[in-house]
Amino acid sequence: MASFSFHHFLFSLLLLHLLSTTSSAASFRPKALVLPISRDSSTHQYTIKLTQRTPPIPIPLTLHLGGPFLWVDCDKNYISTTYRPARCNSAQCSLANSKSCGTCNSPKRPGCNNNTCGLFPENPFTNTATGGELASDLVQITSTDGSNPTQIVSVPKFLFSCAPTSLLNGLAKSVQGIAGLGRTKISPPSQFSSAFSFPRKFAICLPSQTESVNGPGALFFGDGPYKFFYETDLASLLTFTPLVTNPVSTGATSFPGEPSSEYFIKVNRLRINDKVVPINQNLLSIDGNGNGGTKLSTTIPYTLMETSIYKAFISIFVNELRITNVTIVKTIAPFKVCVDPNTFPGSRGSDGVPWIHFELAGASQPWTLIGGNSFVPVKKDVSCLAIMDGGNKPRTSIVIGGYQLEDNLVQIDLARSRIGFSSSLRLSRTSCSMFNFTSKA
Repeated sequence: MASFSFHHFLFSLLLLHLLSTTSSAASFRPKALVLPISRDSSTHQYTIKLTQRTPPIPIPLTLHLGGPFLWVDCDKNYISTTYRPARCNSAQCSLANSKSCGTCNSPKRPGCNNNTCGLFPENPFTNTATGGELASDLVQITSTDGSNPTQIVSVPKFLFSCAPTSLLNGLAKSVQGIAGLGRTKISPPSQFSSAFSFPRKFAICLPSQTESVNGPGALFFGDGPYKFFYETDLASLLTFTPLVTNPVSTGATSFPGEPSSEYFIKVNRLRINDKVVPINQNLLSIDGNGNGGTKLSTTIPYTLMETSIYKAFISIFVNELRITNVTIVKTIAPFKVCVDPNTFPGSRGSDGVPWIHFELAGASQPWTLIGGNSFVPVKKDVSCLAIMDGGNKPRTSIVIGGYQLEDNLVQIDLARSRIGFSSSLRLSRTSCSMFNFTSKA
């Protein structure tokens, strides 16, 4: 443990030196940063805008919770006086765990030469990856006191990867790259933490499909408080479970022996109301080949369950619907269970829908999903269960998708290797769209 702490201390010093915040940031040390999260209805992707380059411009990016780093399209109109390629064998290359040198093959990209260390940016929506270059540039972001945005701060040497325009295929319209928030040394949570010396934590609060018109969700870097619309600090709602490390990376850019940058948790038991879903417990653990377990994803729209888990889940869930006389209607592909939402009894829970409880390792209470996270409106008078069959032998047994994370505050504490869940904020009469982005202290 002492050896780990010492190496982590050296890593923090190195990253702090590489990022070296500007004088304006040095005189004002924010305790946290914040960005609005939007939801693209046509792709189900969650997007942010991160200000980058000199002169600075807002760059639309798709969020990838488990992605290893930030990458942007550098082929098309990348102009910046503060762009710097990372030279082979440099400290930046070591920090990024680069495995290649001189990979630049596009003269359109700034700094393209044969002395730049390479990374392999990935598009998880098309499951493709390609060669790209490691570089740094100025990034600006708004700080927060937990209730409001405050002043803008800068990181002049923020590490990212350049990528070709072709890698944008499948991303939301106007998006220019992906913001990977995964467990790596150069992901935005790690870089911002080291630049401003605040805790290695971040939190996401995804806006819901039904309420996104009322306002964006929020992405926080650093610790709370998280006060939405001047309400009580939502950090008080969090229940924690340990992060589980998958020893085998599952991404298209992975190398042998590398752990996954994605976020896994241990589900001990799954309940629907008070009914326990029978599950082969081996599926809930990660084996030596990286198979099994449960992970969180913002790139999968709806939760996926291994077939045997899904069948057991559906059997109990549909029975609970029938007990309350909910009208089950003809299914609409790709969904398997659809209902008339007008027949939900208001006395059953908060919205008449059976509650889904994930009992997590080490957690004092379960993480609970209510109706707004289980049924998605498909057309007039038809809503369908947004939980899907993930197949017989998926790499991960349960993938909790973005729809199930909406209107839930989720804090990822990298320093203490744990994740905190609020359960549905609707139970506290608030939502992820209620953070006050309009006022500045």
